[in-house]
Amino acid sequence: MSSPNQDFDVHSTLRNTFGFDSLRGGQESVINHVLNGHSSAAIFPTGSGKSLCYQLPALLLPNLTLVVSPLLALMKDQLAFLKSKGIAAASIDSSQTREETQHVIEQVRLGHTKILMISVERLKNERFRQFISQVPISLLVVDEAHCISEWGHNFRPDYLKLPQYLKTLNIPQALLLTATATQAVIDDMQTKFDIAQQHVVVTGFYRPNLDITVSPCQDETKPEALLSIVQAAPTEPTIVYVTLQSAAEQVANMLREGGTNVSAYHAGLANEVRESIQSQFMRGEIDCIVATIAFGMGVDKADIRRVIHYDLPKSIENYAQEIGRAGRDGQLSRCILLANQNGISTLENFIYGDTPESSEIAFVLQQAVQNTPQWEVVLSRLATESNVRQLPLKTLMVYMEMAGLISAKYSYFADYRFKYLADKQAIINHFNPERREFITALFNCSPQAKTWCQVDFDTLWHQFHGERNRAIAALDYFHQKGWIELESKLMTEVYQVHQAPSTLQSLTDQLSQLFSDKETSDVKRIHELLNFFESNQCLSHRLASYFGDHQAPENCGHCSVCRGKVAALPKITADSINPSDIEHWLEQLDKKAEDTLSSALKTKFLCGITTPTLTKLKARSLNGFGRMEAVPFATVKQQVINITS
Repeated sequence: MSSPNQDFDVHSTLRNTFGFDSLRGGQESVINHVLNGHSSAAIFPTGSGKSLCYQLPALLLPNLTLVVSPLLALMKDQLAFLKSKGIAAASIDSSQTREETQHVIEQVRLGHTKILMISVERLKNERFRQFISQVPISLLVVDEAHCISEWGHNFRPDYLKLPQYLKTLNIPQALLLTATATQAVIDDMQTKFDIAQQHVVVTGFYRPNLDITVSPCQDETKPEALLSIVQAAPTEPTIVYVTLQSAAEQVANMLREGGTNVSAYHAGLANEVRESIQSQFMRGEIDCIVATIAFGMGVDKADIRRVIHYDLPKSIENYAQEIGRAGRDGQLSRCILLANQNGISTLENFIYGDTPESSEIAFVLQQAVQNTPQWEVVLSRLATESNVRQLPLKTLMVYMEMAGLISAKYSYFADYRFKYLADKQAIINHFNPERREFITALFNCSPQAKTWCQVDFDTLWHQFHGERNRAIAALDYFHQKGWIELESKLMTEVYQVHQAPSTLQSLTDQLSQLFSDKETSDVKRIHELLNFFESNQCLSHRLASYFGDHQAPENCGHCSVCRGKVAALPKITADSINPSDIEHWLEQLDKKAEDTLSSALKTKFLCGITTPTLTKLKARSLNGFGRMEAVPFATVKQQVINITS
């Protein structure tokens, strides 16, 4: 292990600022690599102190440390910790007012801020890039760095551009942090950020205090099985993971009726409700949370005694992350999966639904070329026109950027509307005559329906030369004052379109192949999940090996396989469907469509996969929608081809 540059007093900073006497082995290696000027990657299990690997060097490096984090909740937790230690840290995020953001920018510009946290989307803004390019930066930190890999479990397309930003912003080194990266993902991260093998630090994944049980269970017996597990120790801090929001509510109600102090937690709840439930759980006022995967990121409760999976997790990576929230205090904690194969086709169908067809990719490329030199994109509209779902469409746009066809400039909200909470004239009277004139014009150019006033920026400009930016600044101010309620919608992304390739066909083929490879990889990941749960090898050993930890014992003694119970997950065989029924369902769909529908789109219809085109056709109302959702996608597609050829 290299020793850090002598100019840095790591241990006194550790003691005086963070209150720790020593570093863990993995932390020390990573911090040394960073302080010696090397890009590095830290792959540590959840709760193993990854954040300190950037927080401590940030205080010793001469310039700003820029942290890219995927979740606002994670940023806020880390900021609260840094501020409690007296560290000059800040974030720029969507919850701030314009004035708050300007204050942060000014502090960064003056060199008063040591750590700045942003979302990756912030770098799409040309004005922000212009500002940050003038700030000397010592280190780029990528939190949840597995998001950069198309072969990872939580790919975020905008992460792909981070290596490019590293170069254009002249940042000398990067530090990648993640808890869940397979060897393929680690290799991908290394290649993209040019990290040497000796600067990748993987600490042991094996957790000797986690007892892992895979319990085969049909859907009808799951409620009873869950009740008996929870009621055996009703006050033990417990997380029950489910797939759907509706299931979170149903399961929580069932447990509540059985006498458990429980709450449901999912993305359908208001932010403040979620925050309240999370803080009550942290304080021990709620014993059990029934949650979708919306719960957990940044949750650092040491004494969670049970993590129960009521439904299959999405991947081995998700499973590892979720059970990793148990037993962080080192005490025995149980991880129980109530499992069958019923949800497998549904998980696969999500993947197939996200793979655009070659003709759909070609349509999007053509739209860009036709709008040279500046292309304004409302993602929801382009999704409808191209029949590409919004997440894969974002991925496609990033691929187009990386191919040099387009580059992101900035984004803005196309539509603003407001309703008066104070008297209109009283608002106008708050200002001097010159401003009064502008505000009167703004209100006059915002015709009122029953309650809401829609701002007409074109009329404001043509009749009064009122600038859009000034109008938005005024409306933001009135909203902050509580005089109006302001809503903005239709986010518009603006791109510069560069020289198109001589033929778009080669680019279409290249991008189609990327999506096809990703689909293959994602489907493979689901089958790896099944193989893992039905394994006859020690589950702790298999899990550790999956994440590159080959030091775990071959027989842990605290998993269901080591107890002699190899799981065979029950599977419901789908009823065979009469080809004439399929033909009838497809005829109904064809009648609704103006154009000829592809075999892939018809397959999505039968498998219950929504796409913008099927939504437009109101396909859900037809008999055939989702009738074959339990049948593997490839099988359905072959039947469609046989019928329609």
